[in-house]
Amino acid sequence: MEKVQVVGTSRTVMGSKSAKEARNAGLVPCVIYGQEGTEHFTTDPKQLKSLIYTPDFKTVDLVLDGKSKSAIIKDIQFHPVMGNVLHVDFLQLTPGVAVKVDIPLSSKGISEGVKLGGKLLQQLRKIRVKVTPENLVDRLYVDVTSLELGQSARVRDVEVTDDMIVMNPAATPVVMVETPRALRSASAAAEEEETAVEEEAPVA
Repeated sequence: MEKVQVVGTSRTVMGSKSAKEARNAGLVPCVIYGQEGTEHFTTDPKQLKSLIYTPDFKTVDLVLDGKSKSAIIKDIQFHPVMGNVLHVDFLQLTPGVAVKVDIPLSSKGISEGVKLGGKLLQQLRKIRVKVTPENLVDRLYVDVTSLELGQSARVRDVEVTDDMIVMNPAATPVVMVETPRALRSASAAAEEEETAVEEEAPVA
């Protein structure tokens, strides 16, 4: 799993005025929550880019006043108009203490339905799991090999370890094989032709 280092400077003065001054100085006010308590700090927004503007799940090596802490991003506040980062909440990772995280989901294999001309549609991009830091993974997978046209894989089909508790409803679709309009039309035409032949066949 990829870990990104973020270096921060502790904030000793709190409040909206202090936060505004930090932003005016080109910094992002942040906070980290953990069993050791809560710490406020600022960091350069450039250090956050590879964490925020990516679909990948990454952990953080947060260095504050020379001390390193393992963490994950829990919440990000953006400016409603400008879109720049206003504030970031981090959660400290403690070995053996489970956290709830959203892990990116990918499919693996080639669906039987896709081989027949179907289109694979991913309906859920992330799966929420409860897991301890030592059992974190950067991606989860669902095998779509056996999916026929019109079939779906659901949350219960996602491959997880025994150390993970999945928080999403088990029946939620995550991937489906869509039948293209051309195939649906061809199938309907074939059924109509078959029905017509049966109706015209002489009764024995």
